[in-house]
Amino acid sequence: MKKFHFRDEQKGLLFLLLIVLIIVVLVVILRQYLAPKGLSERIEADQVMRTVFVVDDDEGNVIFTNLLIYYPVSCRGAVVSIPGNTGAIYEVLGRVDGISSVYKEKGIDAYVSEIEKLLDVQIPFYAVCHKSDFEKMADMLGGLRLFLPIPVDETSETGERWLLPGGSVVLDGDKVSVYLDYRLEEDENSDVNDRLLNVAVAFFTALHEKKGLVFSSQENSKRYASLLQMNLSEEDKLDFLDLISSVDSDSLVKQTITGNERNVDGRLLLFPERNGDEIKNSVKQSTVMLLSTGASAASRFYVLEILNGTERNGLAKKTAERYKNASYDVHGYANTPDNKLYEKTTIIDHIGDPDVAKIVGDYIKCSNIVEEEIVTDEDRSESEANVDFTIILGDDFDGRFVR
Repeated sequence: MKKFHFRDEQKGLLFLLLIVLIIVVLVVILRQYLAPKGLSERIEADQVMRTVFVVDDDEGNVIFTNLLIYYPVSCRGAVVSIPGNTGAIYEVLGRVDGISSVYKEKGIDAYVSEIEKLLDVQIPFYAVCHKSDFEKMADMLGGLRLFLPIPVDETSETGERWLLPGGSVVLDGDKVSVYLDYRLEEDENSDVNDRLLNVAVAFFTALHEKKGLVFSSQENSKRYASLLQMNLSEEDKLDFLDLISSVDSDSLVKQTITGNERNVDGRLLLFPERNGDEIKNSVKQSTVMLLSTGASAASRFYVLEILNGTERNGLAKKTAERYKNASYDVHGYANTPDNKLYEKTTIIDHIGDPDVAKIVGDYIKCSNIVEEEIVTDEDRSESEANVDFTIILGDDFDGRFVR
């Protein structure tokens, strides 16, 4: 039998085909390996869901931004407001400006990246909703319930009349738009930011209360999902909405960035307290409270009493504000009885939970914890019965940490 011999040209061609085949196989394998993980895998890897929610004015200007920190196991969460005038030197812009300018000029990916740096957390998800779509969403949810201490009857600089009722009211899409827009003459930026944060909480509350309506059918849930632009597939977007609609809206913790406002090139910018360490610690503390000691520490938020055992005025009040911003309910703050002075900061544990007491102390780097003899509520005064931990600030407390 005559043997078949490959010519040199044929051998070269076969060799090239073999290389191409290997490259194709490698590309397929890499694509599968590097493909974006599904929602369930990404949540399982991180445990806590962190999502940036942005509502803009349809022209790329941020109206409000919030970070939702959500723990699906307990259905508890926190909402962190990111004021648009939060100031810093943003490398992506090459100048000092408010963080909302990053969104306007560089888009959502760069914006989320700057928020990650600001809060020192990784944020895998984002959702963008244009104002017109947010109004539709509010209508589809049957309105958003908000509280207005007084009725609003004002006129904007452009002649637009702002009319809103007072009290606890349910606002339809048009009225939600007015609520987002109106500004009173006496309003400071912090007042406006508080209102915008209330809108976000009202949205999550409505989504939770109307979960049965939103997910009454796949077609209906797709209508809601279509109003959000997210970095998720359409299927994962529905799963995402299903998850966050289970949030315990009654216990959502509200947080915001605090600091000092300074005029920079004609714009009032908010520079975070302690170069951002304050809000980083607050966000970290919220997450710890949601995750620590399994479901027990996440089952409720703890009530503190803060006493000033020094001669420095306002120390208890400022510390109370910081603890409020870190997910705690502060029952009250005052000077110590008889203005007694303390050398060392002390935490009194009224409930006999050393794990949570340590978490409370870690926030101000206090390890001096005293466990009170546990007594029944009948044997304690009304104020004592409402408090889980008492923090007595001593001379070793510098306003932020125990030194």
